[in-house]
Amino acid sequence: MSLLENIRVFVRVVELGSLSAAGRHMRISPAVASHRMKELEKHVGVRLFNRTTRQLSPTEHGRLFYEGCLEVLHALEQAEATVAAVGGRPRGAIRVTVPLGLGRRVIGPAVPDFCELFPEIEVRLRLSDYMIDLAREGVEVAIRLAVMGDSSLTMRKICDCERILCAAPSYLETHGTPQTPEDLLKHRCLLLRYPGSTQFRWPLQTKDGPTKLAISGPFESDDGDILTDWALTGRGIIMKPLFEVADHVRSGALLPLLTETPPEPAVLAILYPHRRLLAPKIKAFADFMHDRCLKNLGEMLDGLSLTELRDTAPR
Repeated sequence: MSLLENIRVFVRVVELGSLSAAGRHMRISPAVASHRMKELEKHVGVRLFNRTTRQLSPTEHGRLFYEGCLEVLHALEQAEATVAAVGGRPRGAIRVTVPLGLGRRVIGPAVPDFCELFPEIEVRLRLSDYMIDLAREGVEVAIRLAVMGDSSLTMRKICDCERILCAAPSYLETHGTPQTPEDLLKHRCLLLRYPGSTQFRWPLQTKDGPTKLAISGPFESDDGDILTDWALTGRGIIMKPLFEVADHVRSGALLPLLTETPPEPAVLAILYPHRRLLAPKIKAFADFMHDRCLKNLGEMLDGLSLTELRDTAPR
């Protein structure tokens, strides 16, 4: 059995805390993962894990070995990147995380086109609105749509994306139209909720500067498209990137609100762990998706903007 593969499994077991989770990530069974850990412990001659019925945790020797393994894997990654750069043939698997709405509308449909251009690259796409830890989950690329904070990740910005507040005409007929940001506190707002989510505080731009409102409502979900469905049936007000609801706004199914005090725009960006030399497969993917995002978002918006909507928003 390959020592290098055993090391890769070991690193994932340490980071994910269980054989089953590491096995799922590596696409092997827990039994195979367990056997590989026993082989590795036999090879190094020390116990690497403290074992309980529910979890594995590294021993002191295991923690030291883990740090050394990270250096080995990073060095191997850099060596492979150097050779691939010289050979000009990006190859290998890329694990990518993308928000649900963006993934369904833009990134997912673009992946087959990317793989046709780079047939030796495998894309393993994970759609989630959760802000996952790239290192812990073994993800190499994140495409995020958010108000970016400080991060140890390398960020390649694609563009700023305008966001809007909107609701169905039926909702406004029943509950009235908010005239000021503070009015939102009395309305049914549809919330994107998951561990670590900040969307229960909506950041709006006002003439007095940015303000955050602690809005609330009877419905919440960790899937942004569910919120859109609820809004379309008159269940409440949503805050969404304009491109995601552009068709509904054009048709009048959703009406823009408070366009004079809109939400802060979100940044669409590609993020990846800092490396001295970026792997060709990641560079190829980032270059392709940067251009595809700009093209597709431009087509989806087709000139629609907050400036245009200010003249048509309900009063």
